[in-house]
Amino acid sequence: MFLKAHRVAYTEHEYAYVEHSGTEVSARALGVPEHDVVKTLVMQDENAKPLIVLMHGDRKVSTKNLARQAGVKRVEPCKPQAAQRHSGYQVGGTSPFGTRKKLPVYLERSILALPKIYINGGRRGFLVGLAPAALERTLAPRLVEVALDD
Repeated sequence: MFLKAHRVAYTEHEYAYVEHSGTEVSARALGVPEHDVVKTLVMQDENAKPLIVLMHGDRKVSTKNLARQAGVKRVEPCKPQAAQRHSGYQVGGTSPFGTRKKLPVYLERSILALPKIYINGGRRGFLVGLAPAALERTLAPRLVEVALDD
């Protein structure tokens, strides 16, 4: 609904969800590089304030670098229950679009260089394909460089 409301062109892609499989299974099912699958991570700072990080599927987030670039002391992943409470989405199906609360979004800058990305559409086993520029237009993210090789 969020993408339609913001007039974002997208394609829908369903796959058989596998618990704790990360982006490897979805990339293989769609026949795309795991680097082009963007994961939505719900994290929090030292005051338990939530934030979203959008990262390549085959990379990890340097929480140390993210904290520095976000201007906070510390960043860590939220526990699954907290992530679900903040985003309104079940872990494994978290989308950056239409979250329960408006959360600050941090986007790995190199994602914008991709021709097309695949990102969670709001439920497990469902990705949407879209131009990465749509992330900038609809989410107004802060661009960061915090990727680590997985």
